[in-house]
Amino acid sequence: MLFQGAYAGLKVFVTGHTGFKGSWLTQWLLELGAEVTGFSLDIPSHPSHFEYLGLREKIRHMEGDIRQGEHLASALEKSQPDIVFHLAAQAIVSDSYRDPIKSFATNAMGTANILEAARHCPSLRALILITSDKCYENVEWPFGYRENDRLGGKDPYSASKACAENIIHSYWHSFFSAADSKLKLASVRAGNVIGGGDWSLDRLIPDLVRGFQSGQPVPIRRPLAIRPWQHVLEPLHGYITLAEKLLAKDAAKYATAYNFGPSEDDARTVKWIVERMTKTWGDGASWFIDGEPSVHEAGYLKLDASKARADLGWAPRLALANALEWLVEWYKAQAAGADMQTFSLGQIKAYEALVAAAE
Repeated sequence: MLFQGAYAGLKVFVTGHTGFKGSWLTQWLLELGAEVTGFSLDIPSHPSHFEYLGLREKIRHMEGDIRQGEHLASALEKSQPDIVFHLAAQAIVSDSYRDPIKSFATNAMGTANILEAARHCPSLRALILITSDKCYENVEWPFGYRENDRLGGKDPYSASKACAENIIHSYWHSFFSAADSKLKLASVRAGNVIGGGDWSLDRLIPDLVRGFQSGQPVPIRRPLAIRPWQHVLEPLHGYITLAEKLLAKDAAKYATAYNFGPSEDDARTVKWIVERMTKTWGDGASWFIDGEPSVHEAGYLKLDASKARADLGWAPRLALANALEWLVEWYKAQAAGADMQTFSLGQIKAYEALVAAAE
């Protein structure tokens, strides 16, 4: 059994639990026996993976805005969790250009609010703060960024994530660095996460799915941009593993930053992803290069996850080609009216089997 019952009966608080990654994480934690409280602004999309999973009835569902510190602190006090996973964020690069203040308020001050609430929550022992691979100052080099590389960002989204990392660093040194600190915290930076149940606007996979399902050619920008693509269950496995480590006797050595990225071979171009997914989807799926000017985005981004491999024993288990097959299967099952709760649970179990087989 993955995690050997370590989460059974633990109280876990998840911000952003209604989103793509948050809903997958919440379902997995429930399968591991955790008691989950979710705190989120709203249901971010329709259709919704959160709603397909029926999570509202399975957890303590709380609606709120991480920009409102007092409300967030009150929710944390009421739930008295052992662990917090902070995923709530403004996660779309193009949206950060349309409303940069909202991105900074959500990603930077929202992070400060959860940290401030956490330091006044006596039950809390582990805090995992999810930022982004885009928190690094991207100089377009061909090497994977490491956790001690310089932070920064040219676009508002990337800059807001770099700000969040600086806030985390400040809080750690100011309040949680002492050896006897009960609360241990870590920041985590994942690559471009893909999988079934993502319905976000202006994001590659959901845009492809909407076009393929409607029979319309999909416009693709920056076909030669390289990203560290990975299935959603890969980084979530890393987050859950890290939180378990933060509850152990030697937790202090894990209270740091970690990258969770794919193998070197799976840092692929947008064009590779689109061509592979088009072929896997079939049914006349097509696309074309969008020649319209768009906002700045990094052209080359890779992560070095060797630290997570060495410290946590974590490694990617699902090759990118297989990850694309899994997500196509998910969306086709959804379109066919399948029970998506059962289907999603099946993919979690299949992923657990991959991890177990590799250990």
